[in-house]
Amino acid sequence: MVELSVNKFRSNLKSFVDQAIEEHTPIRVSRRKGEDFVVMSAEDWEREQETLYVLQNSSLMKQIEESVKTHNAKSGYKPTQEELDEINSF
Repeated sequence: MVELSVNKFRSNLKSFVDQAIEEHTPIRVSRRKGEDFVVMSAEDWEREQETLYVLQNSSLMKQIEESVKTHNAKSGYKPTQEELDEINSF
């Protein structure tokens, strides 16, 4: 994470915003009063929100855990070649 003062951020606003969007690098901006804030792209923020949703959803986390177990044990569902062909045709 890039960290800088509010004055430096203000004087180079466009370049820092472009950096946050293009490089997916969050920027922590420090203010003199100690009330920092973070600038990040909307895409990155949405991804973080989705991750938080999944991590907070215990039912979904259990499904993921069971899926990993069956995958590691190679005992999960195996589609037929016809099903694979249909999926891959999209």
